[in-house]
Amino acid sequence: MNIYKTGIATAGLAAATFALTDCKFSDENSKRPNIILINIDDMGWRDVGFMGSEYYETPNLDALAAGGMIFTNAYASASNCAPSRASMLTGQWTPRHGIYTVASSERGRSKNRKLIPTENTLFLSEDQYIIPMALKEVGYVTCHAGKWHVSKDPTDFGFDINIGGAEAGNPGSYYPPYTNVPLESPTDDYYLTNLIMDKTIDFINSVNDKNFFLYYAPYAVHTPIQVVSDLLSKYEDKPVWKGQGHAAYATMVENLDTQIGRLISILKETGKMDNTFILFISDNGGHLSFTSIPGLRSGKGSYYEGGIRVPMFAWWKGHIPENSNSDVPVTMLDFFPTLLEVAGIEKPAGKNLDGQSLLTLLTGSGTLEDRPLFWHFPVYLETYLGEKDPTQDPLFRTRPGSVVRLGDWKLIQLS
Repeated sequence: MNIYKTGIATAGLAAATFALTDCKFSDENSKRPNIILINIDDMGWRDVGFMGSEYYETPNLDALAAGGMIFTNAYASASNCAPSRASMLTGQWTPRHGIYTVASSERGRSKNRKLIPTENTLFLSEDQYIIPMALKEVGYVTCHAGKWHVSKDPTDFGFDINIGGAEAGNPGSYYPPYTNVPLESPTDDYYLTNLIMDKTIDFINSVNDKNFFLYYAPYAVHTPIQVVSDLLSKYEDKPVWKGQGHAAYATMVENLDTQIGRLISILKETGKMDNTFILFISDNGGHLSFTSIPGLRSGKGSYYEGGIRVPMFAWWKGHIPENSNSDVPVTMLDFFPTLLEVAGIEKPAGKNLDGQSLLTLLTGSGTLEDRPLFWHFPVYLETYLGEKDPTQDPLFRTRPGSVVRLGDWKLIQLS
């Protein structure tokens, strides 16, 4: 059992004074906003400029974050891909949907597992009610773009359009043939992240004046780490910053930022930006084979801070104060109730939601009372760093256990 004080790190950001606003989001006479949920794969807490990195270059994300509210104590709902995404989309923590990990729960050598791990569920059950389903019911056109990983087909769960989403958690390659990704390349060297954005922009151009929900979840920056060649030289010559110095990975980060910049440009060109609500987050901590997370312990797959604390911001012109930030602990589980309130939708009857709406916090009209945040991981996840793993466990990044954070304190109980 580990009990320790987390501290409230702010990544060098100054506190902001929030302006009070009086917004009637449920008013039937007001136009609902478009909603974009950006969920990056394996991006560490410090892997963007707005969280303090001096190695990775993310000017588009930095500018967008500066126009809204940055969260310095934002948490993924799990420390690896599938459970994190399932919890975000359902608004429920892992015991409710049963997706605890990726693939088998019997990870690592059997002789090192002292407990029988809980059987893992691979996909969302057919009766699950998730974010796009609620938005579609009130008239939103819904689009999934990129990594899905929680069933075979996102169109079975409320999405009208699917761009590259399937059951796989990563592409076989970012260069064609992509493998695992149901997209055809226009050329024999077209980078996957760019292609997904091409088709996402086609979607934006197709909706005309209809409200849309875009779940943009690119496979980047998940492995395989494959260089974007025209960006490589600048990073090969760039000094390492606090352990960040993997040039190929850095090209993937910058290229991802460039693609998001293209999305923002088309929103502005089509006049949609001013009525669009944007949430940005990463699905779990950074992969320590390719990046470092200065200030936090461990990385992806661990329930220490580096595995679950992630970069996050929210943007909504005229509603969220510019250049604001919050050190209030929040979680992906808060996204479902937040988006319901943003869209003026009542909570569905009988639907359990384990988070809270962040809207009063975002608009500056209130805050959240201290509350415990929970994680439960009753399975094993083997290490990829061995003796170098900062979990101090050479066999596992995570053993069966549970985690709670309340205020400045965090309890990790391992079985």
